[in-house]
Amino acid sequence: MPDLNDELRRLADEAARQARPLAVADVIRQGDRRHRRGINFWALGRARTPGPGTQAKPGRRWPGWVAPLAAAAAVIAVVAGTAAVSGAIHGRRAAGGVGKAHRFTAYVANAGSGTVTPIRTATNKALPPINAGDNPDTLAITPDGKTAYVANYDYHHGTVTPIRTATNTALPPIKTGRTPAALVITPDGKTVYVANFDSGTVTPIQTATNKALPPIKTGTHPVEIAITPDGKTVYVTNNGSGTVTPIQTATNKALPPITTGSHPDAIAITPDGKTAYVANLGSGTVTPIQTATNKALPPITTGSAVEIAITPDGKTAYVGNGSGVSGTVIPIRTATNKALPPITTGYPNAIAITPDGKTAYVASGPSGAVIPIRTATNKALPQIKIGGSPGYIAITPDGRTAYVANFLKNTVIPIRIATDTARPPITTGGFQPVAIVITP
Repeated sequence: MPDLNDELRRLADEAARQARPLAVADVIRQGDRRHRRGINFWALGRARTPGPGTQAKPGRRWPGWVAPLAAAAAVIAVVAGTAAVSGAIHGRRAAGGVGKAHRFTAYVANAGSGTVTPIRTATNKALPPINAGDNPDTLAITPDGKTAYVANYDYHHGTVTPIRTATNTALPPIKTGRTPAALVITPDGKTVYVANFDSGTVTPIQTATNKALPPIKTGTHPVEIAITPDGKTVYVTNNGSGTVTPIQTATNKALPPITTGSHPDAIAITPDGKTAYVANLGSGTVTPIQTATNKALPPITTGSAVEIAITPDGKTAYVGNGSGVSGTVIPIRTATNKALPPITTGYPNAIAITPDGKTAYVASGPSGAVIPIRTATNKALPQIKIGGSPGYIAITPDGRTAYVANFLKNTVIPIRIATDTARPPITTGGFQPVAIVITP
C-alpha cells in the first residue's frame, strides 16, 4: 500500500508542523475578543432600519478581535501516532494527540437569519446553526472558551444570548438595553459588559449566573467598547456625544466622560494598557487617551477613521480610513503618535493582525478582496480575491488561518496565512454573516 503510506507520511508531517506550541504571550492575547468589526452598510449603500427615536449616524456599522467523528477517529489516531515518529525524525517537537489547531471552533453571527454557526477549523466544516435571537450582531467568548456571548442588535428586544461551546446549545437570552451594539469580557471571565446603542447605557452581566446587573449610564449612542489588559477599566465610545466614558469594573461606576473628536467609533488599547486609541469617524482623527489619567492627547489626523487595530508589541496602530468606495490604512507610531504614509487598500471594513505581528489583513468590502500588509515595511501585498463583500476577519490563535465573513455571499472564507491563499468558501447555513469569534 505505497500510496496510503505516502499519504499518511504527508499527513503526519503536516500534523507535526501544526503541533508547534504557542508562545505564552500569543496565548494570552487570544483572551482579547473585543476586536470584531463588521460590514459598513453606508459604504455599501445599504442602510439599517432604525428603531423609534434612533439617530442615524454617519458610517454606522453593524459592529459585528472565530467533523465526522467516528470515521475520522481511526485516521486521526494513525496520523497522530505517525506524527510523533515523523517529529522525532525531523527534529521537531511532537505533541501528544492531535495538534492544537484541531481544537479551535469559529462562531459566526448571521444577522439576517438570527443564528450563530459553529465551524470546526480543523475541517472547515460548518455545524448546524444555533438560534440566537433577532439580528445577532457581535460576539465575544470567555477566556476559558466555554461560553460565547451573542449581542442581538434589536431596538425592541435587546438581548444577549449565551452559547455553551461544549454542546453548542443556546441558553435563555439575557435582557439588556435597546440595540446592544458591542460587548467585551473581563480577562478573568467573570463579567460581560454590553454597550446599548439606543439606551445610552452599558449592561454588566455576571457570567457565573448570566444575570444582568443595573445598567450604567454613559453618553449618547455607545457603539464600541474595550477593556484594559488588567481588567480594571472599560472604555466606551459614545458616538452621539463625541466622548469616551471610562467605567471602573470594581464598582461599575462611570467616571467623567473624555472629549474626543466627533462620532467616535472604534477603540483599541495598547497591550501594556497605557493608551487607548479612538477612531473619530466624523472628525477624521484618532484621539490617544492616557489611561492612567484619562486625559486625551492631541488628535492625530488620519481621514475618516472607521477601524483600528494595534500590533501585539504595541508599537504600531493601524487605522482604517474610509471614504466612499476608496480608502487607505494609516500606520501610527505609538511612541510618537505620528501618522506614517497611508497604504492604499480600498474601503477597510475590518483589520486583523496575526499573533506574531508580522501581517495585518484588511477586508476591503467594495473590492471583494482581503489585502495583506507586511508590518515590517508597511507595504501592501497582492490582493486575495474572494468576491462579495468581505467584512469581519478573525485569526486563529496559532496564526495559521484567517476567517473572513463574506456578507453578500453568506459564506466564510478561510485564508491560509503561510501562502496568502483563499480556501474553498464555507456556507454558514445562515444569512448575512457579520461577525466571527474563535475559541482560545
